[in-house]
Amino acid sequence: MRIVDLKGLAEKSVSLLLQKSATLAVAESCTGGLIGKTITDIAGSSAVFYGGFLLYSNEAKMNLAGVSSETLESHGAVSEETAGEMAQGTRTKCGTDFALAVSGVAGPGGGTDAKPVGTVWIALDSKEGTVARKFLFPGDREQVRQETVREALNLLNNTI
Repeated sequence: MRIVDLKGLAEKSVSLLLQKSATLAVAESCTGGLIGKTITDIAGSSAVFYGGFLLYSNEAKMNLAGVSSETLESHGAVSEETAGEMAQGTRTKCGTDFALAVSGVAGPGGGTDAKPVGTVWIALDSKEGTVARKFLFPGDREQVRQETVREALNLLNNTI
């Protein structure tokens, strides 16, 4: 298994957020809190990290992040639209400058022909708008989760 340097990416995220006096919230599905854990492993992150939501069920996505039932019915939980609404709703509810959202199929089961294991949508919302990216990560459940955190932090770092 490839080791991903999440600590270095998280240190950069916290540093960039501090430089901009900006705040971050997260909405995590397939990573189960790993983004929040990775950021809060960094000393001083409390100055920029608000918190977030673990949104495994569709009901949680709707009730906590404001994802519409129409979006979930039309596009599914693993989609650009759902990830975007998760990020938008989280940023609005938490009152932060940025919100990261991830939704995907970490495996080993749950994949389909249209959305195989490793399919992940990552969205970042800010006052500038919402950006969403689709990924297909190889590997087992832990590798998919690690790669998702890596790409989410990269998206944040390249946007701040």
